[in-house]
Amino acid sequence: MSQPAKSARSSRGAATTDSRGAKGPKASNAPKGTGPESAGSRRAAAQRLTMRRKLAAAAMELFATKGYEATTVDEIAATAGVARRTFFRHFRSKEEAIFPDHDDTLVRAAGVLDAAPPHENPLDTVCRGIKEVMRMYAASPAVSVERYRLTREVPALREREIASVARYERLFTRYLLGHFDETAHHVGDDDPLLAEVAASAVVTAHNHVLRRWLRSGGQGDVETQLDHAFAIVRETFGAGIGAGRPEAGESPAAAARAEGEVLVTVARTDAPLDEVMRAIEKALKKS
Repeated sequence: MSQPAKSARSSRGAATTDSRGAKGPKASNAPKGTGPESAGSRRAAAQRLTMRRKLAAAAMELFATKGYEATTVDEIAATAGVARRTFFRHFRSKEEAIFPDHDDTLVRAAGVLDAAPPHENPLDTVCRGIKEVMRMYAASPAVSVERYRLTREVPALREREIASVARYERLFTRYLLGHFDETAHHVGDDDPLLAEVAASAVVTAHNHVLRRWLRSGGQGDVETQLDHAFAIVRETFGAGIGAGRPEAGESPAAAARAEGEVLVTVARTDAPLDEVMRAIEKALKKS
């Protein structure tokens, strides 16, 4: 297994790319949450999300009572107390209205990746990123359970859900692919496959826990269950997913060498434990 590892984080402040591959503006170095402009942006974002959730609640109510096929966009808008044009400012179709939070959650997940500590294992970063998705569902258990029931019954909603999952998977695949350790892996045609397999493992673990939680009616400590699932993923991929690759001229976070019957290990105080253990295991195998 090749080793996707952190590259130098020189890309911070550079143009970003969204889930559709479109380039966005450069990230600002100004502190977030300061000034009237940022406050106004936060208010606008909150109002947008509130309206999206209101429309989604109206859609779910009508889908449950009238059925998906019999429900029209006009009825959803009327139930939410807004005009038809307001609906289309937020959603392109009625099936899209059932998932009001995915766009914002995708942005939050991408933010976790962008702000990851330099020497965090990339797989751990992805696991933290997808937790934003679980938190979205866990924030409203009753709504999430009803949405799950509807997606099981309506093929169009199921297809929309699959499309949403694919966006997260593409985000995590690109992230892992961008962090291959060039010193330990010859870049080649297999890189996209290797990154996709690792990203898919994280997404699959998340979805397995999520479905089990939804089938139980949204009961139980879902984050603890998710951590257990991620531990299985790390155990499976741990030997093949590397931790942070040092910048040019920088010493690795942890190194070990065998000198006769003595094992010498040197690690920075901020070195992740799993990286220290991998350095030790590597040295023992060579001895």
